[in-house]
Amino acid sequence: MGQPLMTELITPQGSRSVSAILFDKDGTLLQFVSLWGSWSECFLKHFTRRLEERGLPVPAKQIPGLWGTQHDTEGHITEVDRNGPLAMGTMDDLYAILSWQGYSLGLSWAESMELVHRCRLEADALLDRSRPALPLPGLQRFLDELAAQGLPLAVVTADETAAAEKHLDWLGIRQYFAAVVGTDQVERGKPFADMALLACQRLGVAPSSTAVIGDTNGDMRMAKAAGAAVAIAIADTRSGSSGQRDLPDADIIIESYAELHVGGMDR
Repeated sequence: MGQPLMTELITPQGSRSVSAILFDKDGTLLQFVSLWGSWSECFLKHFTRRLEERGLPVPAKQIPGLWGTQHDTEGHITEVDRNGPLAMGTMDDLYAILSWQGYSLGLSWAESMELVHRCRLEADALLDRSRPALPLPGLQRFLDELAAQGLPLAVVTADETAAAEKHLDWLGIRQYFAAVVGTDQVERGKPFADMALLACQRLGVAPSSTAVIGDTNGDMRMAKAAGAAVAIAIADTRSGSSGQRDLPDADIIIESYAELHVGGMDR
């Protein structure tokens, strides 16, 4: 097998020669709050209401701390902790947090898990009806540039693979990716290297020639653990958050895809 083609990935901090790019999904391809804010609001609303019906109310001040969310006065999620459970955890992590909350309030572990499962089904049904997935600005242009160069692409996500495939279909971008690796396909999720290594294996490229683009430090640490060529974080630092503080392991931090381009290809 011949050497993979290399493409110049042009960033605000210079060009990097890469043979593939691995993308996180939530917050990197799609707007995080548009999808998971809606899902979380529904999930938490049903969960807390059903606990209240059992005489086990969750104090309102505790709700944002469950998954790392910020809420407005009407209870809508406006911000998510980039390094919190909702942004970085697996689905099983999120279910375990709520199951523990129910157990700590007085349910048996079995009752709490059953309650979480029912609330999950209601939140999943809401997403299937509303499909609130929106791409990040400039994503389509960047994917088209990459496709024109023939650069292999993959998605590596803390979400489950089937859900990730569905969300990419909703965005109309599934065809750009040769592989989609969810956390259910590996023994260890982010920040460990497993997903990145599996994606590189499926693309037929070396991790050392691969770029990783994500929005959490878990993505950056995964890239480092896998030996990726460059770890690029996409974070709107204009919103007031400190990209360097929240993303200390990033090689490059950008605010939007407008800052990324691709050049020619060398053999």
